[in-house]
Amino acid sequence: MDPDRWQRLSPLLDALLELDQAARASSLASLREDDPQLADDLEELLALEAEGDDFLSEPLIAPPLGVQPGASVGPYELERMLGEGGMGQVWLARRADGLYERRVALKLLRPGLADPGLRLRFTRERQILARLEHPHIARLLDAGISSDNQPYLALEYVEGEPITNWCRARDPGVATRVQLFLQVCEAVSHAHTNLIVHRDLKPSNILVTPLDDVRLLDFGIAKLLDTPDHAPEQTRTGLRTFTLHYAAPEQIRGEPVTTMTDVYSLGVVLYELLAGRKPYQLKRPTDAQWEDAILNHDPQRPSLVLQRAAAEDGTPDTRARRRAREVAGDLENIVLKALSKKPEQRYPSVEALALDLQRWIDGKPVHARPQSLPYRIGKFVRRHRWALSTAAAIAVVLVSALAIVAWQARQALQESARAQAMQDFVVGLFETAGDVPSDASVDVRQLIENGERRIESELARQPEARAELLGVVARLRTGLGDYNEALEVLLRQAALIESLDDAPASLRLRSATDLGRVLRLKGDISGCEARMQPLAGLARDHERRLPLPVSAFYTQLGRCHAAARRLSDARALYVRSLGLRRDQLGDNPGMVENLSDLAALHAAAGDTARALDGTRSALTLLRGSEGARHPLAIDLLRNLCSLQREAGDLPAAERDCRQALALALELRGASHHATIDARRQLAALHVDLGRFTEAEAEFRDTLDWMTARLGERHSDVARSRNSLAIVAWERGDVDTALREMSAAVDIWREGGGPPLAAGLFNQAMLLHGLGRHADALPLLRESLALRREAFGPRHGLVGDTLRLVGEVEAALGHVDARETLRQAQSLTRSAYGARHSHTRRAEISLARHEALGGDPGALTRLDALAELDPDNVELRKAGWLARAYAADVRCRAPGERDLAVASFQSLETLVAQAQPEGGALAREIAGLHADCMGRAISRPAVARARPGPRRG
Repeated sequence: MDPDRWQRLSPLLDALLELDQAARASSLASLREDDPQLADDLEELLALEAEGDDFLSEPLIAPPLGVQPGASVGPYELERMLGEGGMGQVWLARRADGLYERRVALKLLRPGLADPGLRLRFTRERQILARLEHPHIARLLDAGISSDNQPYLALEYVEGEPITNWCRARDPGVATRVQLFLQVCEAVSHAHTNLIVHRDLKPSNILVTPLDDVRLLDFGIAKLLDTPDHAPEQTRTGLRTFTLHYAAPEQIRGEPVTTMTDVYSLGVVLYELLAGRKPYQLKRPTDAQWEDAILNHDPQRPSLVLQRAAAEDGTPDTRARRRAREVAGDLENIVLKALSKKPEQRYPSVEALALDLQRWIDGKPVHARPQSLPYRIGKFVRRHRWALSTAAAIAVVLVSALAIVAWQARQALQESARAQAMQDFVVGLFETAGDVPSDASVDVRQLIENGERRIESELARQPEARAELLGVVARLRTGLGDYNEALEVLLRQAALIESLDDAPASLRLRSATDLGRVLRLKGDISGCEARMQPLAGLARDHERRLPLPVSAFYTQLGRCHAAARRLSDARALYVRSLGLRRDQLGDNPGMVENLSDLAALHAAAGDTARALDGTRSALTLLRGSEGARHPLAIDLLRNLCSLQREAGDLPAAERDCRQALALALELRGASHHATIDARRQLAALHVDLGRFTEAEAEFRDTLDWMTARLGERHSDVARSRNSLAIVAWERGDVDTALREMSAAVDIWREGGGPPLAAGLFNQAMLLHGLGRHADALPLLRESLALRREAFGPRHGLVGDTLRLVGEVEAALGHVDARETLRQAQSLTRSAYGARHSHTRRAEISLARHEALGGDPGALTRLDALAELDPDNVELRKAGWLARAYAADVRCRAPGERDLAVASFQSLETLVAQAQPEGGALAREIAGLHADCMGRAISRPAVARARPGPRRG
C-alpha cells in the first residue's frame, strides 16, 4: 500500500474500530458521500479485522530489501517488527556482535523517505533521549549509522501494554488510575526540566510493565527548547508528525508549541483513563471533523459520559455509578482545565497538573475550582472528618457498645463451632483408623468416605461448617488422584454455598478455586472458566482483606486461561497474584508458583530460552527460601526437563527428570499424579535416547493409572496412547502404532486445538513412513491449519509441519514440494535458530529433494549437514540421516556406488553402537542401503520418528 494512502487511512481505521456496528455503518456511509474509494478501502480493512485479530501483524507497507527479520543493522540483528508510525519503524532486535547479550527496541527511519527534515528530526531524537535519565522513560542504549547509511536508535525494550489497555483489562479504581497517571506526569516533567517537549503523548506511547510501572516512549517529534536559533518558523510543527486525536489546538493551527501543549495531551489521556472514551464523540470521524472538534467544541464532563455509558450498556450494578461520582466535581474540573482551548487557561506546567491531582488524592482543595469559603470548609471537614466526628461518635459508641459485644459473641460462637467441627472431623478420621487391626493396612479412601458420611449426618444444621469440611474432603480426594469423586463433592459444596444467604467470601473463593482445579485436571477447560470467571469481581473487591484465597484464585483461573490459549489474560492474572504474594503475604512458595506459570507462558509462545531462564530463576528462589525438598521443586524440575528436551539438551533433561522423579517418590509416593507425570516424562526421554523397552513399560503403567482415574476419553490418556504408538513405531510394530495413534487422535478430536494438531502430524508421519503418502497429506493439511490458528502463521511448529508436507508432496511428485520445503526451512530458522533439530531437518529435506533433482550444490550441502554434533542427540540423529541421504544420492550417480556402499556400512555400524535397540532411523538407513545394493526388502522402507511430535 502507498505510504501516503496508509497515513490517511490509519487514523480513520482506529476511530472506526472503536465504534459499534451501527455507528460504524453510519460513519462509513457518510464517508462514502465524500470519497467512495476511501470508504471502500476502510471497509476492506474492517472485513480483514473481522476474519482475525492478526491482520495487521505484518505491515501493509512492505519493508525494503535489507529491512526484514534476520537482517543486520549495525551490531544488531532484527527479529520482528513491533510497530511503525509516520516517522519510523520499531523492531525487536538483539545484539549480535558478541560483546554482550541484550534485546532492544531498534528504531529506524521510515523506509523510502528521503526527506532531510525527517532525518534531522531522527538525529534530534537521538540527542534528546541521550539527555533523559528517568525510571519512567525508556532509556537510549545505543545509536549509530548502519553500513547502508541507515540511522538507528537502540532503545530499552519495554514489555508492557498501553495504559488504556491496562486499565481496561484490570478495571482498577479511580484513585489507582490517577496514581498511575502521576507516574506519567513525573516522566514528562523530567523531560520539560531538560527543555524537551514530547508533542505526541498518547496511550500507545505510555506502556505499563508487568510490575505496574509506567514507561514513556517515543520522543521522535519532541522539540528542543534550548536550540540556539529557535526562530518562530522552527517552533512550528510543519508536517503533521503528531497524532491528531491527542493534538492540542495550537498544533492544529500550526502555532508555537510549548510545555502546555503536552499538558493538553496529558489531559486527553487522563480523560480517556477516567471516562473510557476520548473527549470528542463524532458521527463522521474524518480528519476535518476531528480538527473542528478540537478547535471549536468543548468536551463533555467525564462523569456524564460514564453515566450515559452505564445507561447504554444496561449495567444495573453500582460500580459505574460510584465511579461517576468519584470523577464528578474536582477531578473532572482538573481534566477540563488541562483541556482548555487557550494555552494560558491550562495549567502552566505538568508539575501544576500533578500537584492538583495529588491534592485531590489527599482530599485538599484543588486549584481547578474557585476557592470559595464553603468549598474550602467542606474540604476541610471531609479531610478531618474523623477528628471532627470523634465527639459525636462517642455517644454513638456508648449506645451501640452492647450491640457490638452481642454481635461479636455470636461471631465467636460461630467460629468456635466451625473450629470444633474441623477438630472433630480430624479426630474422627484417626478414631476410625484405630479400629483397623494392627496387622492390617489403613485404607485412606475408606477413612475419607467414613468422614464424609459423618459430615453429612453430624453437621446437618451447620451448613457453613459442612461446606468447609466438604472442601477439605475434596482436596484430599484430589491429592489421591480421585478426580471424579472430588468433583462430585465440590459440586455438592458449591450447591450448599449457593443456598447460604451470607456465605463468607473466603469460602466462596476457595470453593471456586478447588472446583476450577479439578475441572482443569479432568480436561474441562471451558467448565473451569465458566465456574471461576463470575467470581473475578468478588476476588478484586477482596484483594486487600483476603490476599491468600484471592491470589490462589487468580493463579488457578490464569491456568485455565492458559490451557484455553488465552495467554494475555493468563499473564495478567499471574502478575496480579504475584503482586499479592510478594507485597502483602511475603509468600515465597506462592511467588515461585507464579514465576513458574509465567515461564510456562513463554514456553507456550515458543520462546524456549526465556522459559528456561524464568524456570531456573524460580527454582533458585525456591531452594534459597524453602530448601531443596519442597514439593514445588518437583514441577520446576519437570518443567526444566521438558524445556531442555525441546532445546535438544537431552543429558541435562534426563538429569532433571530423574531428580524430579526421585523427589516425587520421596515426598508424594509412587501413586501420586506428580510421580506418574515424572515417570511419563522420563519415558519420553528414553524414546529419544533409543531405550524403547524401558519407555514402553513406563507408558503402559502410566496409561493404566490415568485410565482408572480420568476415564478412557481424557486428553492425558490420549497423550499416553500417542507415546505408545511412537514406541511401537520405533520398534517396528506397525499395527500397534497405527491402532494406538488412531485411538489418540479420536480422543483429541473432541477438544481440538494443539493436541489434535500434534496427533494428526504423528499419524501422517506413520502413514508417510509406510508409503501411504496420499492418506498422509490431508491429515497434514488439517494439522497445519490447526497450528496456524493456535500459534500464528510464523510459529516454529508451523514450519516443522510444512517440512513434512513438503516431504509427502515430493513423494507424490507434486511440483510445489520444493517451495513448501523452502518455506519450512525459513520458518524453522526464524523461530528456532540455526542449531535446532527442526531447522536441521528442514534443511536436510530441502537439500535431499534438490540433490535428487540434479542440483550438484545440494549434495555438498547434505555433506555439510552430515557433520555430527556430539552435544545434541537430536542433531546427531539428523546428521546420520543427512549422511544416509548423501550416500543414497551418490549411489544413483555413475561411478560412485562403491563409495556410497562403504558410507552406508560405516554409518550402520555407528548407529547400531549408539542405539542397540535399533529404531525407525536405523531401519530407514538399512532400507536405503538395501536399495543401493539392488536388493528388495520384505516391507516398505519406513521413515524415522520425526523430532516434530511431542512424545511424552
